[in-house]
Amino acid sequence: MATQMIAIGEEAGSLDTMLDKVANFYEEEVDNAVDNLSSLIEPMIMAVLGILVGGLVIAMYLPIFQLGSVI
Repeated sequence: MATQMIAIGEEAGSLDTMLDKVANFYEEEVDNAVDNLSSLIEPMIMAVLGILVGGLVIAMYLPIFQLGSVI
């Protein structure tokens, strides 16, 4: 698509306008892809952080509970 737009811009004499339109189109495509990717990754990051925090809590309280059972 970009090569066709550049060819049309060269024929019409408005190459700068066509390149600007191509750049805007691809910028919107990249923004949409990044937004979709971040919305997919966010729940996985939350799950990993939850597991890490849960592991730290268990690692801190497990020795205290084991001391309680010894006494």
